[in-house]
Amino acid sequence: MSHIFITGIGTEIGKTVISAIVVEALEADYFKPIQAGDLDNSDTHKVKKLVSNTNSKFHESAYKLNTPMSPHASAEIDNVIISAKNLKRPKTQNTLVIEGAGGVLVPLNGTEMIIDLISKDDQVIVVSKHYLGSINHTLLTIEALKARGLKIAGIIFNGEENPTTEEIILSQTQLSLLGRIEEEPYIDEAVVRYYAAQWKENLKKIK
Repeated sequence: MSHIFITGIGTEIGKTVISAIVVEALEADYFKPIQAGDLDNSDTHKVKKLVSNTNSKFHESAYKLNTPMSPHASAEIDNVIISAKNLKRPKTQNTLVIEGAGGVLVPLNGTEMIIDLISKDDQVIVVSKHYLGSINHTLLTIEALKARGLKIAGIIFNGEENPTTEEIILSQTQLSLLGRIEEEPYIDEAVVRYYAAQWKENLKKIK
């Protein structure tokens, strides 16, 4: 089955909410390879609470670290060695949505980064949030993915529509706009279902 890797242009970009929407839209399974901190209310817990379809499965993280820091630093505190090469993905009959941690160049150890968790067969969704500097961060993220020869399915923008920013990013990258999530006052199952219905056709085109 296909694997969709969701990454962002940094931390606190909205990857977890976007992951929930994609899981809902595609009735996909969910996997967060590395969870650093908030183990009692992890991203897996959050996505599970937001998804209302009953076909999705939510897989345990391969690495569950106690401190909310960069994975390499959190792993060092816990005396754990993260290995992208040895990390096994869950076997599933459904599409698997994989959520990264932070951005693509976040270190896992002295030699590997989040980008090393992405397979050549994955379809990558880049989540971009509007703020001063986000154009640069988005383009750098996409350049890093392209430099590795990875497949980019498209971009999802998080935040109130900003045509000037979005047009230059889409023009420079020649990537598809898969969807946009507005500045929502809160996120619950109904909000996730609303966006899942809006994005479903675009997401179904991802091979």
